[in-house]
Amino acid sequence: MEQADLAEPKPRLGRKRDHTRDPEILEATLDVLAETGYDGMTIDMVAARAKAGKATLYRRWSSKPELVLDAVACMKSSEIDLEALPDTGTLRGDLIALIKPPNIRDAERKLRVMAGIVSMIARSPELAAAAQEALVEPRAAANRIVFRRAVDRGEIPDSVDIEQLCTIGPALVAYRALMLGKPVNREFLIGNIDHVILPAAGVRPA
Repeated sequence: MEQADLAEPKPRLGRKRDHTRDPEILEATLDVLAETGYDGMTIDMVAARAKAGKATLYRRWSSKPELVLDAVACMKSSEIDLEALPDTGTLRGDLIALIKPPNIRDAERKLRVMAGIVSMIARSPELAAAAQEALVEPRAAANRIVFRRAVDRGEIPDSVDIEQLCTIGPALVAYRALMLGKPVNREFLIGNIDHVILPAAGVRPA
């Protein structure tokens, strides 16, 4: 037997996966989710939106739930720099300073995505955790710092439930946008601060 026959066969190399288009595909997934919801979304819709072949998606994600989980976990947002939050000297000033047009648009998109995945969240603890981390926690983290700062300077009592305060604003925004179908604008958000959040925190109106 010749030496060549004794040599181990070379492994066959599969097609190398190209991840360069992943961000575009995940953004397209979020767009379709926001428009159709999870149950109405199909891989074909995402492929068409991303201008990619369906086979490209299936080589990267084996199922629709896997694709949605990745998209939500990687959801881009207007980043809030927790190290450089506004410090105006008052709770009202800090909360209003956090209201910026990019943040409002980002919040509206997050709400549409959240509404789109509600039907799946109950069946997928992994998706629920990803949604909490990507859609809820960034803003809540900023609010916690602002409220704790107000406690430290004696503006609000230290007995206040900060976690509950962090949920009031998002709940009002979600109800207005999803249930009433009304726009979320600066005037609405400031009204929430003055008439709901500050009174709940124990701050008397000026």
